[in-house]
Amino acid sequence: MNFLKLEEMDLEGKKVLVRVDYNVPIKGGMVEDDTRLKATIPTINFLLEKSCKIILMSHLGRPQKLIKKGKTLEEIKKELTLKPVAQDLSEILGIDVGFVNDCVDVELPDNDVVLLENLRFHKEEEKNDSEFAKKLAANADVYVNDAFGACHREHASVSAVTKLLPSCAGFLVEKEVMELSKLLKPEKPFVAIVAGAKADKIGALNALTRKADKILIGGVLANTLLKAKGNDIGSSKFDEETFSVAKEIIKLGGNKLLLPVDSLVADKFDNDAKTKVIGIDKISNGWMNLDIGPETIKNYKDELKDAKTVFWAGPLGVFEMKKFSKGTKEIGEFLGNLKSTIIVGGGDTVAAINNFELADKMTHVSTGGGASLEFIEKDGKLPALIALEEAYNKIKEE
Repeated sequence: MNFLKLEEMDLEGKKVLVRVDYNVPIKGGMVEDDTRLKATIPTINFLLEKSCKIILMSHLGRPQKLIKKGKTLEEIKKELTLKPVAQDLSEILGIDVGFVNDCVDVELPDNDVVLLENLRFHKEEEKNDSEFAKKLAANADVYVNDAFGACHREHASVSAVTKLLPSCAGFLVEKEVMELSKLLKPEKPFVAIVAGAKADKIGALNALTRKADKILIGGVLANTLLKAKGNDIGSSKFDEETFSVAKEIIKLGGNKLLLPVDSLVADKFDNDAKTKVIGIDKISNGWMNLDIGPETIKNYKDELKDAKTVFWAGPLGVFEMKKFSKGTKEIGEFLGNLKSTIIVGGGDTVAAINNFELADKMTHVSTGGGASLEFIEKDGKLPALIALEEAYNKIKEE
């Protein structure tokens, strides 16, 4: 896709509105994982060198969903405020980042860098409302999208706003598009690892059945597909939404699709649980599959050893508990030693990679989560990237 890049923009001394993805875990008023913050530092530093006034905006969580569940906006504002992010970012940058308690109709402090409050406190953000976008754009001369993790959304801060200001991609978005594009026409053999718990992988999985030579399945997704094939999965967790299309996925995948042959099962979801390794067709009631077994690990390594390109989305077991982390850890370490293009996508996978200190051994670790999966599913045509391309075309026509 074509879009303007930071280096191509007239930025000197400008007020720049930057969409970032600071949707990060916060506990006890502290940011637990600042990976996404650090990923935007190259763009922020570039703008500071151009003497720009930087206005950062992001979402955090799903406030509107919580409102529908009966929570008040005041309760949600305490829970999902971006104020701790501004404090963490101040430490990373070594300067005082100003914080504004709303994202529209506000006066900006004098700080070189300011962070606006959670965009999603306003329902208009998710509706891609043009009037809301005008309010976001009111204080700026230029717009920069550096929030790849939000590029699969058609929201005001990534879509409608591009119609109001000269717009470009930040360094993070530029890098994500360049690296993930390697998966659209991958060097063969191309092996995908698709695992984890969420149903958001269905579309990507369908696309991968056309692109990949092999697809290795793990986690809750494996339980779901095994159940669809008629296997007794005991008390293992499975996903209802994926189950409804599981037979279609199995049919599409055919011989490309590899499921676990054995698993590490436990009698409860606990690190102190009783465990045993058994064949995948022997899980009895009261036992749950929490990691792939040694035979499956061996099979998956055999499939990966000659791969030229690997895409990994989803941990292969409950890696957060040491007892059930072996499958994810061993496959991750094996990938780290391959001389191949290894691209990691999805929030849980990134957490696993960081947990085992393997990030620097991967070709690219995407900050995108669902966006990286949809990038594959939609051949790179994400709503926010289309908006940037339209802005680029408009400038070229003028």
